[in-house]
Amino acid sequence: MEPAFKKVAVRYHNYQLLKNPHRHQKLVKTVGDGSIITRFDRTPPPQKSTDVVCPHFLELKWANGCPFDCAWCYLKGTFRFLPTKAHPRLKDRDKIRSHVMSFFDETVSNGYQREVLNTGELADSLMDENNGSPFSEFIISLFESQKKHKVLFLTKTVNIKNLLKIPSNYCPIVSFTLNAEHVSDRWEHRAPSTRLRIKAARKLSEVGYKVRLRIDPMVPVENWKEHYNNLIDKIFSNLTPERITIGSLRGLQSTINNATDRSWVPYLSERSNWGRKIDFQTRHEMYSTTINHLKDSHGFRRVAMCKETTEMWDSLGMDYREIKCNCIN
Repeated sequence: MEPAFKKVAVRYHNYQLLKNPHRHQKLVKTVGDGSIITRFDRTPPPQKSTDVVCPHFLELKWANGCPFDCAWCYLKGTFRFLPTKAHPRLKDRDKIRSHVMSFFDETVSNGYQREVLNTGELADSLMDENNGSPFSEFIISLFESQKKHKVLFLTKTVNIKNLLKIPSNYCPIVSFTLNAEHVSDRWEHRAPSTRLRIKAARKLSEVGYKVRLRIDPMVPVENWKEHYNNLIDKIFSNLTPERITIGSLRGLQSTINNATDRSWVPYLSERSNWGRKIDFQTRHEMYSTTINHLKDSHGFRRVAMCKETTEMWDSLGMDYREIKCNCIN
């Protein structure tokens, strides 16, 4: 019987492993033309202390852009050449279906590893929920056809009403990006408040969804310790996430050049292979304070860092080779 979708080719590549740089693993690189499913592999295995760590995860690029206009959003640089800039643009669902189902057809029934497909790298995953055919229902229905791979929704929205109608099952993971209220109010221009995002995360957790959180980008504003400790306390008074990934303010030059609000740029004084960063000592203090507060006040240890250097991992006594961050299994 012919498949109910137009099958497209799946291409592989041998990737060097973070855990063991002397070993390689054959992983999916692209499906079809790579416009829907492709591996984020633009961060090479780290060689120097200033190289950032980022596992090579799969993107599910169902749309481009975001409605929230956060001051430091890297999409402002990524989509700078498009006439629509970073405004939301949806892709054809028949094409999405054929690429996703081709990926399943190729990888589910053999010994291929389990993967998480991230729908929120180039778009807010829940920005298309207020219509008669929400993306969450569409994509979860495809993932429910198999029990190997998972779909990750990464969001700053509180558009969870459709997810609440879908019984939680194996495949969906929902990750909310949060920040201290003071920071969010200042630079996350059109995003829902931190309080409302935490409330949405709690509701999904209560009905059985696997919920992850990102505290990113942390900014060393005045009284930052109080602001971020308060954020952590508010999180744990509402839910216990599966894992937390933390990151600090950073900026690729293309992002800085295309930002309309650059009031955050003076915080950046150090360079890495992933753009400009806050100085090392300040970042170290922010991370250690946050990690210790999570551990000492809430007994929580499932923490990783996003786009951070090997030097930082080593200085905090953490092994990046064992990373369990937001976008991977």
